[in-house]
This record gives sequence, structure tokens and C-alpha cells, in this order.
Amino acid sequence: MSNGRVYRSVYHRPAVPPPNRAAEVPTTRSHAAIPVALVVLGVGFYLSQYTVVLTALFGVGLFLVGLSFLSTRLNPLSPHFYLTRKPSWLATGVVFLSAFALLVGAFELYVHRLAPIFPKF
Repeated sequence: MSNGRVYRSVYHRPAVPPPNRAAEVPTTRSHAAIPVALVVLGVGFYLSQYTVVLTALFGVGLFLVGLSFLSTRLNPLSPHFYLTRKPSWLATGVVFLSAFALLVGAFELYVHRLAPIFPKF
């Protein structure tokens, strides 16, 4: 009564398990700019005790870095290096927020005269 048909068992399991699709998806964005922006923020505020100009320059620099992250994959700190992955939106936001904090900090230091504008040698 088999009529030449071969039936498989309902409980047959494949010899190789199916691949994990979640592990195969490569990340397309990088978070590497977050610690760099936080270090630049800390150094900028540390240098604010010596001069307001350096704090403002660090803020402007971070703002330009954030703009370049929005437009290209070029690393603004090294013009000959091409990023393989774009920075994440979180990283770009942290860079802009750090730039904003440095610029506001420099403005407040200038308005309240808490630090010299130029360093004293």
C-alpha cells in the first residue's frame, strides 16, 4: 500500500540548524564618536580655567565635526581616512550637544568674567 511513495517522519530534524538571521545583520552605523566627543568636552571645560578662547574653539570644532557627520563619511580629524561606517544618529547628537555645551559655557564664562579671554603667559 505504499504506492512507491516514501514518507518522512514528522519528527525528522535537519542535520544543520538554520542560521541565526539576527547575527548576520551587520551594523551600518558606528557609535565611536561618542567617547571622543565626551573627552573633547572634558578637555574644553578643563582648559576654560585658562582661557575662554580655547573653549569656544573646541565648541566650534565639535560643531563642524557634527556638520561633517551629517553630510559625508570623511573623518574630520584625519583628512586621508575614510570611515567604513557612518556615525550613528546618537553619536551625531552627542557631538552637537557637546558643541552646544562648550559654546554656552564659553559665553557664560565671558559674560560673568570667570576666566580670562586670552591665556596669561
